[in-house]
Amino acid sequence: MLSRRGTTVMLGFLALVVSSLVWAPAAPAGTGGYEAVTCTGNAHGSYDPPLSLLSRETRIHADVRYTCTTGPGRTAPATGSFDAVAPASCISLSSASGTETVRYTDGSRSVIVIDGATTARVGGVLVVLQSGRVTEGRGEGHYVRRTVTSLSQQLPTDCLTSGLQGTRSAVQLEILP
Repeated sequence: MLSRRGTTVMLGFLALVVSSLVWAPAAPAGTGGYEAVTCTGNAHGSYDPPLSLLSRETRIHADVRYTCTTGPGRTAPATGSFDAVAPASCISLSSASGTETVRYTDGSRSVIVIDGATTARVGGVLVVLQSGRVTEGRGEGHYVRRTVTSLSQQLPTDCLTSGLQGTRSAVQLEILP
């Protein structure tokens, strides 16, 4: 069993590895006067109903605390709220679509619709690669990549009893130029 620090290091490492493997074509820098935004942070997620061995429609909610880079030398904290409904179980999570609202400290926000996802489970760690578009606010119209690396807060045997109720995740969100 990993210590809390070991888990954090592993999640950070996995997020870095996964994000370096993901590629999407980017528009030339400065397209439309917009610079890319890259946010990294941690999320606390919950499942309603709790995940069990049987797949069923599940409400997924996560609150995210980000540090966002909005330009050279410009970083600021932000918060995100992600919601999705998808068939899910302890064994699988479908390619869930969802919506995230990111609120920046300057009062602006980005409303992001996630419409594609790929999931993989590696040694008890769930990695979800998501894609979508900003539909409102900062970065409107631009493509988004979102990488979530999750580790359950509970023992895997809880799938047989009370169900998995939540996760802690490392999240990287990129609003592409």
